[in-house]
This record gives sequence, structure tokens and C-alpha cells, in this order.
Amino acid sequence: MAANTGALAGKTLFISGASRGIGKAIALKAAKDGANVVIAAKTATAHPKLPGTIYTAAEEIKQAGGEALPCVVDIRNEEQVKSTVDEAVRKFGGIDILVNNASAISLTPTLKTPMKTYDLMNGINARGTYLCSQACLPHLLKADNPHILNISPPLNLNPKWFKGHVAYTMAKYGMSFCVLGMSEEFKDDGVAVNALWPRTAIWTAAMEMLGGGGEIKESCRTVDIMSDAAYVILSRNSRDFTGNFAIDDEVLESAGVNDLDQYACVPGSTLLPDFFLDVGPDHPKLKDSQDSSSSSDSDNEKIPEAFTALKTLLTEQLVNEVKASYQFNLSGSEQGDWYIDLKSGAGSAGQGTLESPDCTMALDSNLFLDMFAGKANSTTAFMMGKLKIKGDMMAAMKLEKLMKKMSKKEQ
Repeated sequence: MAANTGALAGKTLFISGASRGIGKAIALKAAKDGANVVIAAKTATAHPKLPGTIYTAAEEIKQAGGEALPCVVDIRNEEQVKSTVDEAVRKFGGIDILVNNASAISLTPTLKTPMKTYDLMNGINARGTYLCSQACLPHLLKADNPHILNISPPLNLNPKWFKGHVAYTMAKYGMSFCVLGMSEEFKDDGVAVNALWPRTAIWTAAMEMLGGGGEIKESCRTVDIMSDAAYVILSRNSRDFTGNFAIDDEVLESAGVNDLDQYACVPGSTLLPDFFLDVGPDHPKLKDSQDSSSSSDSDNEKIPEAFTALKTLLTEQLVNEVKASYQFNLSGSEQGDWYIDLKSGAGSAGQGTLESPDCTMALDSNLFLDMFAGKANSTTAFMMGKLKIKGDMMAAMKLEKLMKKMSKKEQ
């Protein structure tokens, strides 16, 4: 992993959403240098499904060698943000680094995104990032080697990254627009403003709560790759490195870290590419899902057989876990419309169409067979453009559980 060099010793970092996940990982990495960390997050009491609070994070930071200031902050609230910045300056004498990590996500289509959810995502992601930056900048302008680092993606205007979750993309890109504008605005002042985004899915407790199971974890990297990459960026000269939309593994390779398999939750496993990155099947960083032509075209009865086997897996427990319905529009050698309804009872599946499915998937019939045989991954197929998804993206992620069970049954 990227070694600590002491570059952040005595530095004060203001990190939003640092009570868990990527934010906490960045805090702990800095703490090993002896840095001061302002933990700006809402979690003061334990969440029933998500471990960690600002206070438990503070203890971990101190044990790692740093100092911590846990603060209950809703970054949508201007007064709370400003008072926390003032408290941090009183305690530590200034602010050297701001990490805008806090984010809200809802991968829902336009007609299924309540305005309350829209306001939440834009309030935290775009407005919260802008507000924290605005509040910290007067102190960053006085700092030696000041940095703002937003955990946000490159600005990719490919329509596929908007379709299906317009509100989330708008909110997340709001963070990236802050990088684009502020890096230029404060370049002459020596304040670096950069973005950092993961090449692959990152396994966090929040991802598990949103529907990812052990099957998804096997295809993810750990938060350590993001904290190591952030450390490399924050250690650089702020006047020489600004306005960049950096990708975690590229940052580490530039710093001489070539063993990326160490960051995989399961070394050697197939990794899922993250959102907003256009990657092709020959991309060196990712293993491609099997090509859809791998299944035999000689037998045109494979799809009915697959659904016959699938029906034996449907249970009330599975319905309670998934609570979604799926429409499959298949092309290729066995074109046709099929469905899986996991909304009530023990569920149902078969040939035909649903009136209002939560998720509609258009794909080649051979790719469908590969997915349910465990030879291809739906998320990877989507990222590669082989699978088109319309509707609830979180429902699509939950379908991975059923695919995993299907493949194990056939083995």
C-alpha cells in the first residue's frame, strides 16, 4: 500500500461524512501521520444497520496517532457548518485540507424520485460541497499547501450515466462542477481543488445496506485504495496539482504502487467498474464478463429451461429481501419477453410482460443465460454497454443475489 511519509503531520483535515466508509478511511490514513481530523457528520448515535458514529471514529483516529474533533453536522445547514469550522480553527489553529466526502444516493428514475429525495441528494452532494468549501476557504487561503478534495466522478456527459437516475447524477456532478470552477478560481492562490473517484465498486457498510450482499463484495475493492490515493494527492504540492479528476488506481500507479490486487476484497476476483467511467472489454484494469456469444446457439430451449429452474428458487424470504419486479426483453437466438415478479407471496416468473415492472432489462438471450449461470455479471455487462437497464438501478443490483443462487444450483 502507499506508505505514510509524514507529509500530513500536524495538518488539520475537515472531512465531511467521516464517521464511516471512505471518509473514515481517509481520516485514519492521515491520523497515522499525526494529523488533526475534524469529523463532520450527522451520526452521533449508532445506526441500527450501519456501524460507527463520530465518537467511535474519533477514538479510532486517536488510536492511529492523530487528534480528532467529532462534530454533529448536517452539511446542508449553513450555521452548523460555519460554527464547526470556527470550532476547528479555535482548537487546531486553522484548516489545511477539506475533503468533501459526504454524499446521498438514490438510483431511481424520474417518476420514482420524490422531490424530498431530489432535495436531499442535491442538498448534501452539490450544496453541501459548495457550502463546506466556502466556509473553509478563508482558512485554506492562509494554509501552507492547502487542498480541497471532492469524492466525485469525472464529468462524463454520456447519456447512459443520466438515464435511470437523473437526480443522482445531477447531484453528484454538482460536486464535480465545484472542482471544475474552484480549481480555476483559486489556482493563483495556491489552493488545489481536485476530485477522486474509484475505478471499481468500493465495499462499504452503506453499500451492504443498500442491497449488496457477499456476492457483490467479492467484486469490490476495499476503502483502502481510496484512502491511499487520497493520501498521495493531499501530499502533493497544491500549486502543481489542481483541477484534476483523478482515478484511484491511476494515482497509486503514478506513485509506484503496482500491486492493485492487494486492494481487492477477494484477490484475483472479477471487479465491477464504478459508475460514470466508460470502460471497454479490453480495459487493462478490469476483467470483462464473458462475451454473450459463449453460450451455445444450437439449442433454442435454454431460456425456458432457465426459468423452469428459476421458479424452484422463488420463496417468500427471497421476495422479502428483494421486493422488486423485473422485465427481460431478450434479443438474439431466443428473443422474447420474460419476467420475474418478487413483489408478493412466493413470487412468480415466466414468459410474458408485466404492467409496471420496477426494472426492465434489454439484452441478448445468450448473455442472459451466462448471467444466470454465473459466467457473466449484470453490473459489468451494463457498464460495458451489453445490457440496457431502465427503471430502479438498486433493484437491478439486488437481482445479483438471485443470479448467484441460480448459478450455485446449476453447479
